[in-house]
Amino acid sequence: MSATLERTAPTVAPRRLTPAKDSRKLIRGQVRAGWLFLSPALLHSAIFIVIPVVAAVVLSFTDYSFGDSWAWVGFGNYVDLFKDQDFRAALVNTILYAVVVIPVSMALSLAVAIGLNQKIKGLGFFRTAFYIPTVTATVAVATIWLWIYNPGSGLANGFLSLFGFAPGRWLSDPNTALPSLMLVGIWQGLGTKIIIYLAALQGVSRDLLESASLDGASRWQKFANVTWPALGPVQFFVLVTSIVGTFQVFDLVYVMTKGGPGTETTVLVLDIYQNAFQALRLGFASAETVIMMLLIAIFIGLGRLLQKADVND
Repeated sequence: MSATLERTAPTVAPRRLTPAKDSRKLIRGQVRAGWLFLSPALLHSAIFIVIPVVAAVVLSFTDYSFGDSWAWVGFGNYVDLFKDQDFRAALVNTILYAVVVIPVSMALSLAVAIGLNQKIKGLGFFRTAFYIPTVTATVAVATIWLWIYNPGSGLANGFLSLFGFAPGRWLSDPNTALPSLMLVGIWQGLGTKIIIYLAALQGVSRDLLESASLDGASRWQKFANVTWPALGPVQFFVLVTSIVGTFQVFDLVYVMTKGGPGTETTVLVLDIYQNAFQALRLGFASAETVIMMLLIAIFIGLGRLLQKADVND
């Protein structure tokens, strides 16, 4: 009896990736997915932010004015800027507007948010009421305030007359024109800041607040030692958005005063618009834009330093 031996091919076990290789493969996949999701935002930033900024910087060193011919003038536009009386007035007005509107609006928004953070009825109504000016078109807001400031039949003068005060020429008086615009800017910007502060306040640790109460801390002590430090990151975010918003104010001024009387309410963006699209001095206007960007960066840097100093204290 013969026996035949059958040989079978040795089976090879499937290769298995080591945990390290699995981890690297997973990370690479996550990185690719991340870049894929970021690509629309990066493309938007490149087209609408990076390219215009680079173009503004380059054009600021030229005398370009929507024509075929242009010349490189170096820092000539910047020298002419600070000799220009309208630019100096716009620069001062913009800084004054920012210095007043930013801290006042932030303080009022925080105070209102603290009030709304209490257990009160109709919280949703108050949130909506304060947020309506923010989502309302600035042209509509400006039209309402033009009626309020109307010297003849406006609500402001009507209110003052109840107490025997003389009527004011709010937007045509050089002494009150810019403060009147500041009031509108503060009022319009409250809604967004209130919503942000309210969300941040609701995230403050209740355990820390209760512990402070048990230790006999007053309301002010709880706010200064618990609530205020917890609001640090939110404060900086609100500060940055407020700085950018106040330096870019345009439509409110354009509709209500067009920079008048004289140049008493002319701000940087309005002056940039006038130089670029009315005087057709695009190189000069680009230099103004660069100055404005530097000012925004300086204000944000100062805000960051103040925040760090507050944290260290």
